[in-house]
Amino acid sequence: MPELIAKSALDGRSLTLAGVTLIEAAVGPITSIAILPGAAKSVVRGLKPLGLAFPAPQHFAEKAGVRIVWTGRDQAFLIGIAPPALDGAAVTDQSDGWTVLALSGTAAVDVLARLVPMDLRLAAFPVGRVLRTQVNHMNAVILRTGTYAVEIMVFRSMARTAWHEVRTAMEMVAARSGIKI
Repeated sequence: MPELIAKSALDGRSLTLAGVTLIEAAVGPITSIAILPGAAKSVVRGLKPLGLAFPAPQHFAEKAGVRIVWTGRDQAFLIGIAPPALDGAAVTDQSDGWTVLALSGTAAVDVLARLVPMDLRLAAFPVGRVLRTQVNHMNAVILRTGTYAVEIMVFRSMARTAWHEVRTAMEMVAARSGIKI
């Protein structure tokens, strides 16, 4: 029987251009948690040993390298650890379905502004916030992880397209600042 080898969608690519860095981030397991009707308290109890609570809309929390990210009404991704037993929730492994791109640098938001139809300035999108939006034509989950850092989650099938779109925007921002590519 053949052995399957897990590979990242982008083979761990990285790129730095004009002080902005784009990498494929290895985040570990990604598990979708959908609270069943009337079971919110049970799910909160199940997350308590991790030191995490179910996130408020458009927020994420992180503790000891584990994140819980709001993804929709009564839905979240648990990232970085296998899920605990959660009574009252539909729990599904999403690890193979998503790719995470980390974009950092003082012009990171300028790069994304060319691709995302939302206000991503720090005042409107502070650290700890998350958006479900579009990156050009691709559905995405965007997390503000630092003053000059974001993570972009896209479907694995769109990983190369997302990389290309972000790289092209990086090149445009670099060209406007007078840096030769």
